[in-house]
Amino acid sequence: MVKKIHKLSKHRNKAWVVTVDMGYGHQRAAYPFSKIAQGGVITANSYSGIPKSDKFIWQNSRVFYEFVSRFKMVPVIGEKVFDLYDKVQAIPKFYPKRDLSNSNMQLRQMYKLFRDNDWGKHLIAKLAKKPLPLVTTFFATAMMAEFFNYPEDIYCILCDADISRAWVPPEPHKSRIIYLASNKRVEERLKLYGVRPERIILTGFPLPEENVGQGLKILKQDLGKRLIQLDPQKVYISQYKKTLHSQVGRGNLKLNPSRPLTITFAVGGAGAQRELGIDIVKSLKKDIILKKVRINLVAGVNEGVAKYFKQELRHARMSKEIGKGVNILFKSSKDEYFKAFNKALRNSDILWTKPSELCFYCALGMPIIMAPPIGSQEIFNQKWLQLIGAGVDQEDPKYTNEWLMDWLNSGWLAEAAIQGFVEAPKYGTYNVEKVIFHKEKEAKEVKTVLQY
Repeated sequence: MVKKIHKLSKHRNKAWVVTVDMGYGHQRAAYPFSKIAQGGVITANSYSGIPKSDKFIWQNSRVFYEFVSRFKMVPVIGEKVFDLYDKVQAIPKFYPKRDLSNSNMQLRQMYKLFRDNDWGKHLIAKLAKKPLPLVTTFFATAMMAEFFNYPEDIYCILCDADISRAWVPPEPHKSRIIYLASNKRVEERLKLYGVRPERIILTGFPLPEENVGQGLKILKQDLGKRLIQLDPQKVYISQYKKTLHSQVGRGNLKLNPSRPLTITFAVGGAGAQRELGIDIVKSLKKDIILKKVRINLVAGVNEGVAKYFKQELRHARMSKEIGKGVNILFKSSKDEYFKAFNKALRNSDILWTKPSELCFYCALGMPIIMAPPIGSQEIFNQKWLQLIGAGVDQEDPKYTNEWLMDWLNSGWLAEAAIQGFVEAPKYGTYNVEKVIFHKEKEAKEVKTVLQY
């Protein structure tokens, strides 16, 4: 159960929700809190009135991040350049357990920007005019709030299955930041970094409420329709029917397919791995044309990726399938994209993506086929998915039509869907809201079995 926080807030239903526009992960984690966000979710690197000096610092870090992410795909030198960058933010091995509280160069540089350039001071002063609980999905903004003496509670939501030292201040034992951990491994990692246990609360990653529903109603309905898609021979369903009735609900478990097998392939914010989506479509071309398979190619807000998908589909002589067997999901804003993506997931059977923050979406009863990870954090996300049995590494995408059908006929993906549903935290959004509004007794206990 969640731990008690030191004081009672005067504001019981509104909070400042702060995120950053850097990829999709941090904004995806903030999206479920739109309804409690005072004035809407604030993007720290592009909010109205941001000083030019602050914007310059943010832009430099974002542009560099996106460039390196894309540059990794360049033959020969791409991997070497990315590896050098990744070492700066690498996550150290967990074992042997040891004191990892010493600060690092990344933190020292960041705090120098606080001291010498007042980076973030304008934002924190603006929020402090109306003190509310401050909830952020990025470490720098949490540290800004603490450094510039924000007068209310500061909460930091963790967006991965493991985290680097950069998420914790240089002197962690003195920090008043309250960390909302996505899983048990993150909770234990924070302790190794020197965060006091009373400042760590295991909530789970915040999932979109439109995919979960009150009492998991929506989640169970969608999962009940999905299982027969993932287990057409009923290998897993027949063996575990009683368990499925108990976990998913007898009335929710449907034994007749209601749609073609639907795969959602999601590209990261920087557009890396877009070629993989086309390889998948080409391999499944025959099944798509025969309406046995449907593909959602997720371009997000990246217009260049959307254009690439359309161009390559034309080259593959599949223009007629655009909007039918192949749907390109592109929106002009992140908020519109998240809404459309969450809607698409309700009628999807498999999520195919690199192991980003989307690894936590396995809790929706969605098996995850993992594209190669990009960076240290995604390697740990990959390991977590494998340990709980909710995700599996892709085979050669050019032969998807062969190995995917074998997996379906064996019932393996149905088993992965149930493993994610049972083992991964589902109540993250609910728990975070209860914590920040000091209603901890109402929060759901997060299951910790296999959370490593």
